[in-house]
Amino acid sequence: MQADAPVVVLASASPRRIEMLRQAGVPHLVYPADIDETPRPGERPEELVVRISRAKAEAVAPRQPTLPVLAADTVVVVAGSTLGKPPHEGAARQMLLLLSGTTHRVLTGYHLRVPRPGGQVEVRERVVETEVEVRPLREADLAAYLATEEWRGKAGAYAIQGRFRCFVRAVHGSHDSVIGLPLCRVLEDLLEAGVLPAGWPAWSP
Repeated sequence: MQADAPVVVLASASPRRIEMLRQAGVPHLVYPADIDETPRPGERPEELVVRISRAKAEAVAPRQPTLPVLAADTVVVVAGSTLGKPPHEGAARQMLLLLSGTTHRVLTGYHLRVPRPGGQVEVRERVVETEVEVRPLREADLAAYLATEEWRGKAGAYAIQGRFRCFVRAVHGSHDSVIGLPLCRVLEDLLEAGVLPAGWPAWSP
């Protein structure tokens, strides 16, 4: 295998997921999946992230049928509500108010499809849950954070790797999963499925 040859297709345009794979030394192609991520009536958050990540992978797989495809989806769950990406600042503000002074759950589901001989496909699917404790947010905190526009395109209206980390008292579980990809679990599956090249992690792309 050539050192720079892609070993997996990432069905996401997320800069965070792209950077995590790059830092882990996993050469990949990026094929964003454009699908409807609207929750279904009565759908549990665990079911939602599995369904969406599967749909993303299935949408992208025909474009690179010989390579494994990895897709993921993240939601925030607080007070019985499932929070996706806020469509506007008003929605972001309401989400941040719900998170203020609480411990909430972040669920990231991922779907890995690995082509096998004879047209078979090996599928690995997981949901990783992390708890995030947020201190009470003052009005000044809300206004300042919204002004950064860091909330745009983020589940629950925040990026834990950015300014919002200043409001996080504790993380119980996978920090990477809150960012958008439970990297350690994904790498375990890539290794077990034989996707990563011999010599990883010393191998350099």
